[in-house]
Amino acid sequence: MAELATIARPYAEAAFALARDNKALPQWAETLALLSGIASDAKVSAAVDNPKLTIAQKQSMFTTVCGDKLSGDTASFVKVLLDADRVKLLPQINEHFQALKRNAENVARATIVSAFPLTDAQRADLKAGLAKRYGRDIEIVEQTDNSLLGGAKIIVGDQVIDRTVIGQLNKMERSIKA
Repeated sequence: MAELATIARPYAEAAFALARDNKALPQWAETLALLSGIASDAKVSAAVDNPKLTIAQKQSMFTTVCGDKLSGDTASFVKVLLDADRVKLLPQINEHFQALKRNAENVARATIVSAFPLTDAQRADLKAGLAKRYGRDIEIVEQTDNSLLGGAKIIVGDQVIDRTVIGQLNKMERSIKA
Protein backbone atom coordinates (compact mmCIF):
# COMPACT_ATOMS: atom_id res chain seq x y z
CA MET A 1 0.00 0.00 0.00
CA ALA A 2 2.85 2.38 0.83
CA GLU A 3 4.29 1.67 -2.61
CA LEU A 4 1.07 2.86 -4.29
CA ALA A 5 1.12 6.02 -2.18
CA THR A 6 4.72 6.65 -3.23
CA ILE A 7 3.84 6.27 -6.91
CA ALA A 8 0.74 8.46 -6.49
CA ARG A 9 2.51 11.29 -4.64
CA PRO A 10 4.07 13.07 -7.67
CA TYR A 11 0.72 13.04 -9.48
CA ALA A 12 -1.04 14.48 -6.43
CA GLU A 13 1.64 17.14 -5.99
CA ALA A 14 1.43 18.13 -9.66
CA ALA A 15 -2.38 18.33 -9.48
CA PHE A 16 -2.15 20.36 -6.28
CA ALA A 17 0.37 22.81 -7.77
CA LEU A 18 -1.79 23.29 -10.86
CA ALA A 19 -4.97 23.75 -8.80
CA ARG A 20 -3.27 26.16 -6.38
CA ASP A 21 -1.74 28.22 -9.20
CA ASN A 22 -5.12 28.45 -10.93
CA LYS A 23 -6.90 29.19 -7.62
CA ALA A 24 -9.08 26.14 -8.17
CA LEU A 25 -8.36 24.01 -5.09
CA PRO A 26 -12.03 23.43 -4.13
CA GLN A 27 -12.98 22.40 -7.68
CA TRP A 28 -10.02 20.04 -8.00
CA ALA A 29 -10.68 18.57 -4.55
CA GLU A 30 -14.28 17.84 -5.50
CA THR A 31 -13.36 16.41 -8.90
CA LEU A 32 -10.57 14.20 -7.54
CA ALA A 33 -12.90 12.86 -4.85
CA LEU A 34 -15.44 12.04 -7.56
CA LEU A 35 -12.78 10.46 -9.80
CA SER A 36 -11.48 8.43 -6.87
CA GLY A 37 -14.91 6.94 -6.30
CA ILE A 38 -15.38 6.22 -9.98
CA ALA A 39 -11.96 4.59 -10.33
CA SER A 40 -12.75 2.35 -7.34
CA ASP A 41 -15.84 0.95 -9.05
CA ALA A 42 -15.33 -2.65 -10.24
CA LYS A 43 -16.98 -2.06 -13.64
CA VAL A 44 -14.89 1.05 -14.32
CA SER A 45 -11.76 -0.80 -13.23
CA ALA A 46 -12.58 -3.63 -15.64
CA ALA A 47 -13.12 -1.14 -18.46
CA VAL A 48 -9.80 0.60 -17.70
CA ASP A 49 -8.06 -2.79 -17.80
CA ASN A 50 -9.75 -3.77 -21.08
CA PRO A 51 -7.04 -3.73 -23.78
CA LYS A 52 -9.68 -3.53 -26.51
CA LEU A 53 -10.66 -0.01 -25.42
CA THR A 54 -8.54 2.89 -26.61
CA ILE A 55 -7.37 5.63 -24.27
CA ALA A 56 -9.82 7.99 -26.01
CA GLN A 57 -12.69 5.59 -25.26
CA LYS A 58 -11.60 5.27 -21.64
CA GLN A 59 -11.35 9.05 -21.30
CA SER A 60 -14.79 9.40 -22.88
CA MET A 61 -16.14 7.02 -20.23
CA PHE A 62 -14.78 9.28 -17.46
CA THR A 63 -16.14 12.37 -19.21
CA THR A 64 -19.57 10.79 -19.52
CA VAL A 65 -19.69 9.73 -15.88
CA CYS A 66 -18.32 13.00 -14.50
CA GLY A 67 -20.24 15.33 -16.79
CA ASP A 68 -19.24 18.99 -16.53
CA LYS A 69 -17.04 18.27 -13.46
CA LEU A 70 -14.37 16.96 -15.84
CA SER A 71 -13.10 19.61 -18.21
CA GLY A 72 -9.96 21.50 -19.10
CA ASP A 73 -7.12 20.72 -16.74
CA THR A 74 -8.90 17.91 -14.91
CA ALA A 75 -9.70 16.17 -18.21
CA SER A 76 -6.05 16.55 -19.23
CA PHE A 77 -5.01 15.11 -15.87
CA VAL A 78 -7.18 12.02 -16.45
CA LYS A 79 -5.61 11.62 -19.90
CA VAL A 80 -2.13 11.75 -18.37
CA LEU A 81 -3.16 9.05 -15.88
CA LEU A 82 -4.64 6.92 -18.65
CA ASP A 83 -1.53 7.34 -20.82
CA ALA A 84 0.69 6.30 -17.91
CA ASP A 85 -1.65 3.46 -16.85
CA ARG A 86 -2.10 5.11 -13.42
CA VAL A 87 -5.87 5.59 -13.21
CA LYS A 88 -6.07 2.94 -10.49
CA LEU A 89 -4.01 5.29 -8.31
CA LEU A 90 -6.80 7.87 -8.19
CA PRO A 91 -7.83 6.94 -4.61
CA GLN A 92 -4.23 7.43 -3.39
CA ILE A 93 -3.80 10.57 -5.51
CA ASN A 94 -7.01 11.97 -4.04
CA GLU A 95 -5.96 11.13 -0.48
CA HIS A 96 -2.60 12.88 -0.87
CA PHE A 97 -4.14 15.85 -2.69
CA GLN A 98 -6.69 16.33 0.11
CA ALA A 99 -3.88 16.21 2.71
CA LEU A 100 -1.93 18.86 0.77
CA LYS A 101 -5.06 21.00 0.55
CA ARG A 102 -5.75 20.70 4.28
CA ASN A 103 -2.14 21.65 5.03
CA ALA A 104 -2.32 24.68 2.74
CA GLU A 105 -5.54 25.77 4.44
CA ASN A 106 -4.06 25.21 7.93
CA VAL A 107 -6.52 22.41 8.69
CA ALA A 108 -5.73 19.21 10.58
CA ARG A 109 -7.83 16.07 10.27
CA ALA A 110 -8.80 14.48 13.57
CA THR A 111 -10.21 10.97 13.48
CA ILE A 112 -12.29 10.41 16.59
CA VAL A 113 -13.12 6.80 17.39
CA SER A 114 -15.71 6.42 20.13
CA ALA A 115 -17.95 3.71 21.50
CA PHE A 116 -21.04 5.79 20.74
CA PRO A 117 -21.83 8.58 18.26
CA LEU A 118 -20.76 12.02 19.50
CA THR A 119 -23.35 14.62 20.42
CA ASP A 120 -23.15 18.05 18.81
CA ALA A 121 -21.86 19.51 22.09
CA GLN A 122 -19.13 16.86 22.40
CA ARG A 123 -18.12 17.39 18.79
CA ALA A 124 -17.90 21.17 19.29
CA ASP A 125 -15.91 20.79 22.53
CA LEU A 126 -13.47 18.36 20.95
CA LYS A 127 -13.07 20.53 17.88
CA ALA A 128 -12.36 23.64 19.99
CA GLY A 129 -9.92 21.81 22.27
CA LEU A 130 -8.04 20.24 19.38
CA ALA A 131 -7.91 23.54 17.50
CA LYS A 132 -6.35 25.17 20.56
CA ARG A 133 -3.89 22.31 21.07
CA TYR A 134 -2.74 22.12 17.43
CA GLY A 135 -3.15 25.77 16.45
CA ARG A 136 -5.10 24.79 13.35
CA ASP A 137 -8.68 24.47 12.23
CA ILE A 138 -9.89 20.91 12.76
CA GLU A 139 -11.75 18.64 10.36
CA ILE A 140 -13.40 15.84 12.32
CA VAL A 141 -13.90 12.34 10.97
CA GLU A 142 -16.02 10.22 13.29
CA GLN A 143 -15.96 6.46 13.69
CA THR A 144 -17.72 4.24 16.21
CA ASP A 145 -16.28 1.08 17.73
CA ASN A 146 -18.43 -0.70 20.32
CA SER A 147 -15.43 -2.63 21.63
CA LEU A 148 -14.05 0.56 23.24
CA LEU A 149 -16.74 0.43 25.96
CA GLY A 150 -16.62 4.22 26.46
CA GLY A 151 -14.47 7.29 25.96
CA ALA A 152 -12.70 8.15 22.72
CA LYS A 153 -9.49 7.69 20.81
CA ILE A 154 -8.34 10.77 18.88
CA ILE A 155 -5.89 10.50 16.01
CA VAL A 156 -4.33 13.65 14.54
CA GLY A 157 -1.56 12.97 12.07
CA ASP A 158 0.73 10.46 13.74
CA GLN A 159 -0.38 11.33 17.28
CA VAL A 160 -2.86 9.18 19.17
CA ILE A 161 -4.68 10.33 22.30
CA ASP A 162 -6.32 7.28 23.88
CA ARG A 163 -8.97 8.18 26.43
CA THR A 164 -11.04 5.03 25.93
CA VAL A 165 -12.18 2.84 28.80
CA ILE A 166 -10.51 -0.19 27.22
CA GLY A 167 -7.32 1.83 26.74
CA GLN A 168 -7.31 2.86 30.40
CA LEU A 169 -7.94 -0.75 31.50
CA ASN A 170 -5.06 -1.96 29.33
CA LYS A 171 -2.80 0.74 30.80
CA MET A 172 -3.74 -0.30 34.36
CA GLU A 173 -3.10 -3.95 33.50
CA ARG A 174 0.39 -3.12 32.15
CA SER A 175 1.24 -1.08 35.25
CA ILE A 176 0.08 -3.88 37.58
CA LYS A 177 2.16 -6.45 35.71
CA ALA A 178 5.24 -4.23 35.73
